[in-house]
Amino acid sequence: MFKKMLRAFGIGGPTVDTVLSEPHVYPGATLSGEVRITAGDGEVDIERVTLRFEARSELERGDEQHDATVEFLHAIVAENCRVEANEHKVIPFAIPVPWETPLNVVDGQQLPGVQLGVRTELAVAKSVDKGDLDGLFVAPLPSQSRVLDAFGALGFQFKSTDLEIAQLAGIEQQLPMFQEIEFYPPHQYDGRVNEVELTFVADAEGLHVVLEADRRGGLFRSGEDAFGRFHRTHAEAEQVDWVAELTRWLDEVAQRGGLLGGGHGHGHGHHEHHDDQRGGPGWGGVAAGAALGVGAGIVGGMVVGEVIDEAGDFFEGDED
Repeated sequence: MFKKMLRAFGIGGPTVDTVLSEPHVYPGATLSGEVRITAGDGEVDIERVTLRFEARSELERGDEQHDATVEFLHAIVAENCRVEANEHKVIPFAIPVPWETPLNVVDGQQLPGVQLGVRTELAVAKSVDKGDLDGLFVAPLPSQSRVLDAFGALGFQFKSTDLEIAQLAGIEQQLPMFQEIEFYPPHQYDGRVNEVELTFVADAEGLHVVLEADRRGGLFRSGEDAFGRFHRTHAEAEQVDWVAELTRWLDEVAQRGGLLGGGHGHGHGHHEHHDDQRGGPGWGGVAAGAALGVGAGIVGGMVVGEVIDEAGDFFEGDED
């Protein structure tokens, strides 16, 4: 009876250690590893073992921002199993990483602002024990890297990244949130564009690239946002000149006085170019208090087909 009381307080009860085969993955890849359970000094009946994918970030919900954790996937890897006293039980697993998983590593550099991990949850005797967070490092797909290369080649500077709990209008999403990667624009747009936000929504077939430009106001008009939307299959994306597409879009954003497009669409044709845009210095290191320098040099391929929407119609139920 005394031992049962101790186990109720976590003393002499089962211990859990999750070991990832490779914590560095890509969206759409398979995360594999083992959950290792030791029963302690008594047998244990385990109701279930669950792995929970979590993202920690500054989250946006409407007009509010706060640091929080969001779970974006959970997978039960074992149910109704017994571990005998002092037995070591190993439960292998292989879980598909969601295609929409946020990125937190680019060109070997970890992005500040988004922490990803996998937490192991053990349910025993109607109580749940949540283990530590095992770090997960998600690098961009080749199609996503191509876009990031272009941002660097054009002279954009990384500002920050965070998550927004919302759904993008007109794009099917599997996760409850999306990632925004914010950049300062190249110097030639000083005084006209404050910043540009980049969002990826990927699936097995292709990639949506969503852009939001915060345009500065002038003497007779207030500042306003403009949106761009691009989509190609992953195969098509690798053949597009994203530098040219991005430049064209940003020039239109900077030059026009009102919101672009009005929902009628623009540039729907396949503007495929085969110029190699991979030159440049690469992503710079992250220093305390300093922006992360963004450059080309990341292998990849993506881009495009453009639709520019009015801000009021772009996010469902979200004026941001």
